[in-house]
Amino acid sequence: MLRAPGHILRLARAGRVLARHEGVIPESELAEAPLIARLAVRLARIGGRPRGKEKGGLSPLSAALADLGPSWIKLGQFLATRPDIVGMERALELTELQDKLPPFPTEQAKEEVARELGRPVEALFAEFGPPVAAASIAQVHKCRTSDGRAVAVKVLRPGVERRFARDLADFYFAARLIEKWHHPSRRLKPVEVVQTMERTVRNEMDLRMEAAALSEMAENTRDDPGFRLPQVDWTRTSRRVLTTEWIDGTPLSDIEALQRKGHDLERLADTVIQSFLRQTLRDGFFHADMHQGNLFVDDVGNLVAVDLGITGRLSPFERRVWAEILYCFITRDYRRNAEVHFEAGYVPSHHNIDEFAQALRAIGEPTLGRPAEEVSMGQLLGQLFKTTERFDMATQPQLLLMQKTMVVVEGVARTLNPRLDLWRSAEPVVREWIETHLGPAGRAGQAARDAAGAGRALLRLPEMLDQGAKAAQALADMARAQEEAARRGSDWKQALPLWIAAAALIAIALGLWLT
Repeated sequence: MLRAPGHILRLARAGRVLARHEGVIPESELAEAPLIARLAVRLARIGGRPRGKEKGGLSPLSAALADLGPSWIKLGQFLATRPDIVGMERALELTELQDKLPPFPTEQAKEEVARELGRPVEALFAEFGPPVAAASIAQVHKCRTSDGRAVAVKVLRPGVERRFARDLADFYFAARLIEKWHHPSRRLKPVEVVQTMERTVRNEMDLRMEAAALSEMAENTRDDPGFRLPQVDWTRTSRRVLTTEWIDGTPLSDIEALQRKGHDLERLADTVIQSFLRQTLRDGFFHADMHQGNLFVDDVGNLVAVDLGITGRLSPFERRVWAEILYCFITRDYRRNAEVHFEAGYVPSHHNIDEFAQALRAIGEPTLGRPAEEVSMGQLLGQLFKTTERFDMATQPQLLLMQKTMVVVEGVARTLNPRLDLWRSAEPVVREWIETHLGPAGRAGQAARDAAGAGRALLRLPEMLDQGAKAAQALADMARAQEEAARRGSDWKQALPLWIAAAALIAIALGLWLT
């Protein structure tokens, strides 16, 4: 509690900044807020000029977070991945929040590199250039190795861990107050949200994690047509330093430059869509920040993705379900689409499957019946999530992250090809996944995996039988002890520990069998 005044003062300052950006709390919503909330906002705005889209063209919420500094920018970027908390509209709004901040001195960056890599900078790099990009956690320098390779060197800001630790403590303080005093917000689990953000930021502050993500995704996509990632230089990478191949490409946002260089924009649009779908459906590991600032086109026309600070994962089960759901929408098989939702447990069995199929048709037909360039897979999935809420489908944050990223990817692709036929682009990838995993070959492969699992269980059978025999003997000994206790007139409270131990032994025996 001794630290509470500090938390309150810093949070009050943040509240004042948010209140000054009037678009954060629209007047229509403020009019419906409780009296104390209205008074607090009005008071916060005293002495400050209301601000709107004046900071680099950002929306009011993004501009407010940018004003508040690095940790709040990172909070906004994190909330952009959680449309289940802030809503899809706000999540998309926050994707514009790219933390462009003043750089720290190059000499300081060199000191960090030398300390982290254990060698003088001159022994590691022939050239160490000034910063070319600076963000809330790190900045990037263009450098050259002694063998002439151009590389990008990402260096963490000095003292960044301490700054984020202090601000995270403020976020925790606010989250605990919200959970204690505002009952309606408890369902959003504010403390758990901050815990998740803390894990995300800690991963970002260990640049080896980003290097590992780059390496994993590069392996997954090495045979994908027209897509690649920069290679990691592991000998010049550590917790606070990440060195990768320098990408000398054209930003995907520079349409005129792409056209001048003769790149096929329609093919690039298809590559953006198909690369994302391969990552989600085939690999279950996707780049969750595929905005134009993180995408380049190299000289041979490959799409190159950088900055894997934000990624998402889908389990094999989720991939199978969503591939089939997408394919059912593509083929307009609404009955099978409904069955998949029920089989996956997304929709509770007490609902009527025919009514749910009808609801899916109401989503699909108006969308699929429109001109190709007006069809949005992200919007379709958004309508699907809203409909499934009526059928008691629980929120799945990882699926919402996939949907939000799909909306961003669609927007990027349509800047390249305004007449993009999304379903034509998506269909080959989705169909290939369906045929590979749910066709005859996929079923045979699953049968082989099941057989292998059964074989492993048989190899462990002697061990399981031995454990089972020991468990049975222990149960028999406890039963005799229980009878003795009963004869001595002990009550149920004295017998309870024996039954708890018996249940634990049974659970252990079952666990051995199941594994």
